[in-house]
Amino acid sequence: MKTLFLTVVAAVLLATSATAQDTSMLKAPKGAKAAIIVFEDLQCPQCSRAAPQVEKASATYKIPVVRHDFPLPKHDWSMNAALIARYFDQTSKDLGNQFRDYMFQNQTQINPDNLRRYADTFAGAHKMALPFVIDPQGKLAAMITEDKNLGQRIGLDHTPTIYIVSAKPGVKPVEVPSDLNQLYAMIDSALKQ
Repeated sequence: MKTLFLTVVAAVLLATSATAQDTSMLKAPKGAKAAIIVFEDLQCPQCSRAAPQVEKASATYKIPVVRHDFPLPKHDWSMNAALIARYFDQTSKDLGNQFRDYMFQNQTQINPDNLRRYADTFAGAHKMALPFVIDPQGKLAAMITEDKNLGQRIGLDHTPTIYIVSAKPGVKPVEVPSDLNQLYAMIDSALKQ
């Protein structure tokens, strides 16, 4: 009986680790030698600390950052902020990313009651006005759900989760440790392969 239990536990752990490590669907954008892929939550303090470092690495190596929204259920305004970021993405991806960075910069002052005021301030600074209802058909929420589903398929359990991906066939994406000390070395490695 004990042997059967241990066999079942080992099989479950093996299956779980195989699922968690299947990052084959993470790809560098067409034309890029490598990319930094980030799954982030706009209310996550670690994400706000990582974002400037990721942007600096992107500029240093001239490789793109591919951002995926992964709002965590424990955060009470992150999903709404992700919806607003997706709204700005419709104007331009750069504007959406500027909004994400603005959220990170102001994160400690934002709460569910004043999120819209921060979003309206950002929109006004870019000579835009937000509509009363951001996502009436649910299309933006569906995009966020796609990002979350992708994260869940690769076994994500925290934010930020950052990968370095190479455009070379057969090179697996590598997860960057949470302290980011190895970020540059990992990009160097991906570019050399």
